[in-house]
Amino acid sequence: MTTEQTAPAVDRAALERWLVDRDLLDGITDLRPIGDGHSNITLLVGDGTRSVVVRRPPPPPLPPGAHDVLREAQVLRALEGTGVPVARVLGVDDVPEVADVPMYVMGHVDGIVLTDDTPAPHADPTSRRHVAEGLVDALAALHDVDWRAQGLEGYGKADGYLERQLRRLGRLNEGGEQPEGLEELGAWLRDTMPASGPATIVHGDYRIGNVMVRPQDAQPIAAILDWELATIGDPLADLGYLVATWASPGAPEHPLTRLCMVTTEDGYPSPDELTARYAERTGRDVAELPWYAAFALWRLAVLFEYGRRRHASGDGDPYYADPTMVAEFVAAGRTIAGSRDDA
Repeated sequence: MTTEQTAPAVDRAALERWLVDRDLLDGITDLRPIGDGHSNITLLVGDGTRSVVVRRPPPPPLPPGAHDVLREAQVLRALEGTGVPVARVLGVDDVPEVADVPMYVMGHVDGIVLTDDTPAPHADPTSRRHVAEGLVDALAALHDVDWRAQGLEGYGKADGYLERQLRRLGRLNEGGEQPEGLEELGAWLRDTMPASGPATIVHGDYRIGNVMVRPQDAQPIAAILDWELATIGDPLADLGYLVATWASPGAPEHPLTRLCMVTTEDGYPSPDELTARYAERTGRDVAELPWYAAFALWRLAVLFEYGRRRHASGDGDPYYADPTMVAEFVAAGRTIAGSRDDA
């Protein structure tokens, strides 16, 4: 039976021709959006026997430099065979032929995305810890990749990642009234910025909700998803983001922790335990990790405020309309900054 939901900005007939011409499918009987992201569009497409995943930007207009799915495809191809769990890129439409923007097609990876709870039969403390440790190990593997040897020279600048992020994002929402505390948090980050170690591939949005999981496997992370923000930079930015978005008992809630309350269940380790495992796997000094966690929350506040302003101007996702989301990120970041100043 054909099951099809309305997929935004997709010419079904053109997509079908493109996939059939490349022997990726024999036709389309199933076409539906998947995931709960608010950035690039992800579609599951099947012919009744085979399935692929299509990744494309939202419909124009797009902010300059945003939603670059060709960069996603580039880093995914570079990571094939490195031991980092990623889906295989099957084709890229960079002309573009199918739609008004480029897209790429990747293999469909079986697994689950963890959000509210761990499903049976894996809802036990041992399985939960196994998933969390695999998540850290996959991040360590990503940061161990020789990105130059994988053809990513020029994918991002190896030096000055933190300075560029603070400068560029700091200018993103210039003008108008600023959210309370956001500028102060940015100033604190600039004044206390640590020195970066050697650059690695940085995912940019590394959290438990952005991986496909197979808890029964020796490496439970089947695929790391959503590479839109990937670049070359400071690896501790990824670890700081992971712990800043990790829901744990007693930690401040914000929009991303509420997306993944699963990690408050018995068996999931604390942020400190995640950090210790990463340090053990990589040998990196993680003493400045609280700064990176505050940095992650500041980035999120800036990006959510940008989304809020776009929506207010009539050209953006209504998901970002609520200004309290920005306030929660700022409050969580300032709590970390305050604890560092008091130490």
